[in-house]
Parts: sequence; C-alpha cells; structure tokens
Amino acid sequence: MTVSDHIDQAADAADETIQGAEKRIHALALRLEKAVQEGLELIRSQGRTYADTASEQLDTAQRYVTEQVQERPLASTFAALGLGVLLGVVLSSRKR
Repeated sequence: MTVSDHIDQAADAADETIQGAEKRIHALALRLEKAVQEGLELIRSQGRTYADTASEQLDTAQRYVTEQVQERPLASTFAALGLGVLLGVVLSSRKR
C-alpha cells in the first residue's frame, strides 16, 4: 500500500466522520427547534391566561368603583380630591 492509498483512506474516513457529524448536528438542531417552539407556545398560552385573568379583575374593579361612585358621589369626589392633593404634594416634593 502506497502513501497516497493511506492518504485516500484517511480522507475517506474524515469525510465519513464529517458526514456523520453533520447528520447528528442537523438532528440536534431539529430537536432544539422543536423544544423552542413548544416553549414559546407554552409561554403564549400562559400569557393569554394571565391577560384574561387581569382583564377580568380590572372589569370587576371598574364595576366596583362605578357602583361606589354612584352610591356615594360626594364621598367619592372628596376622596379623589384628597388623592389628587396627596399626589401633588408627593410629586412636588420630589422635584426639590
């Protein structure tokens, strides 16, 4: 066997190794892509659930505030005025 035969065999072995590595990398990339897609779908579904819950809670709070304002308009007005003054004092003291 000549030196060139050994070189050819080594080159063939290297090609086989490279092709095998490419196949494994491709399979790994496909699995990784699938895992990422599943993770994103899980995040989307959880996000929708949280958004729906938050929306329901905001609706409930809005109904409660509306009912309280309609039942006690004067107290609501003074509460809003007091809150506005308090926020004004806090915000003006922060600028100094």
